[in-house]
Amino acid sequence: MNPTNPMNPANPAPPTHPSCKALKARIRALETQVENFEKAKQSFQRQGEYLSALHQTAVALIDRLERKELLQTILERVSTLVGTDHGFVFLMNFPRKEMEMRVGKGVFAGQLGLRVKRGEGLGGKVWVSEKPVLVDDYSTWDGRIAEKDFDRLNHTIGIPLKSDRGIQGVIGLAHTHPDKRFDAEDIAMLERFAALALIALEKARLYADVRMELAERKKAEEQIRRSEQRYRGLLESSPDPVVVYDMRGNATYVNPAFEQTFGFSREEVIGKKVEFVPEESWPETEKAIETMLSGQKINLFETRRRTKDNRVLDVQLSSTLYLDHKGNTAGNIVILRDITQQKRADKELKNYRDHLEDLVQERTLELEVTNLHLGKEIEERKRVEMALRKREKELEAQSDRLKNVNIALKVLLKQREADKLELEEKVTSNIKELVSPYLERLKSGRLSTRQDTLVDVLETNLNNIISPFIRNLSSQFTHFTPMEVRVANLVKEGKTNKEMAELLLVSKNTVMFHRFNIRRKLGIKNKKVNLCTFLMALDK
Repeated sequence: MNPTNPMNPANPAPPTHPSCKALKARIRALETQVENFEKAKQSFQRQGEYLSALHQTAVALIDRLERKELLQTILERVSTLVGTDHGFVFLMNFPRKEMEMRVGKGVFAGQLGLRVKRGEGLGGKVWVSEKPVLVDDYSTWDGRIAEKDFDRLNHTIGIPLKSDRGIQGVIGLAHTHPDKRFDAEDIAMLERFAALALIALEKARLYADVRMELAERKKAEEQIRRSEQRYRGLLESSPDPVVVYDMRGNATYVNPAFEQTFGFSREEVIGKKVEFVPEESWPETEKAIETMLSGQKINLFETRRRTKDNRVLDVQLSSTLYLDHKGNTAGNIVILRDITQQKRADKELKNYRDHLEDLVQERTLELEVTNLHLGKEIEERKRVEMALRKREKELEAQSDRLKNVNIALKVLLKQREADKLELEEKVTSNIKELVSPYLERLKSGRLSTRQDTLVDVLETNLNNIISPFIRNLSSQFTHFTPMEVRVANLVKEGKTNKEMAELLLVSKNTVMFHRFNIRRKLGIKNKKVNLCTFLMALDK
């Protein structure tokens, strides 16, 4: 045996040692593997955290049925998952012309109600692409919305909420610190979260729709119930008999008016056929039933029906089919009206009308005779009218002649009045020139009391002669006596009863008697009117 044979286990070969360079390379490879292992471990841990967070979020979202509360929960959960305090949720407004920010936090908390159109801002870009949109620096991005609050934003991302009906909304998140960024794992996680959020939103929408449908159904049921109560109340209070039949012809309802009119109680007819059609009315009744079953309404069909005590009534009948809640024909409603009294009244009215026609014929004959007499009277009146017209023309001609005579008389009277005025003026002038100076001399001389009174009477009478008041008074009141005219003139001058009695040489009672007659003739007796003032007004 060769002691140096390397295959001999009794003589093993000496061990070989790697070089330093090989060891360093081996160490670097191991370090790289360790780093990759640590990264994978961190990635698995992060994925586990994401999955745990998604599970917790799913559980939390499932219990949220109110849409606003659900949106707030979605935003809180997703912002917590990626470690940011800034985010928003846009939802589509229908008819799909714009999206509206429904919830927001951080920078976006003050932008609730913000609306964007397709292609506008981060939400609009996601709407167009229907894919996640990542922006490295929002403050310098060309597609940014010019809003001062958004200048703080740095790395931003928009995730679409997409269903088979298209984009339903956008979840947006943002970092304000330049060192914080969204990586591929964040995007993948956010896409899964968006799908979960969309399911929750759809569930909330369906819940809202179901709740609305239930509310509408309850409202409809309540309306139906009220309608039934209202219609039942109308049927119960209807003065006309009403009976409701099912499709087998059995009565299911009769109102109080039916019981009162026909004498059958509800217990006697409900669930049974009402036997109140007389034998002679069956043919027309069967024909009416066939018409109704063909879908036509029966309106004001006149027939006859028998009461419980065998009285036969004339009735007016209307009937129509009614449907159940499934839309199937359930029976028919019959409304009857007792027209027996009306029929009797119509018959009496017809007899009365026939009697009137006979009377009219008799009266017509009388009128024809009367018309003949009237015709003769009319002819006579025409002749009289012609004579009257002729006489009227003669009177018109005579009237014209009288008008001409009146005109001539007016001219003569006017001339006479002018001559009268001229004469009065001459008389007045002569009295003033020939008499008045001598009266003044007499008054200035020494006269006895009697003479002085006579001079005053003379002066008063002269003044009365030339006074226009006396003339006016005499012309207006021709029924005044001469003494009443003189008394009226003295009253107008303000003389007392005593002074007038001395001037007129009469007693004071005589003056008062004339004053009473003057007031009576002037129409101011027993009136609180001053006679002097009234007479002065006449002078004016």
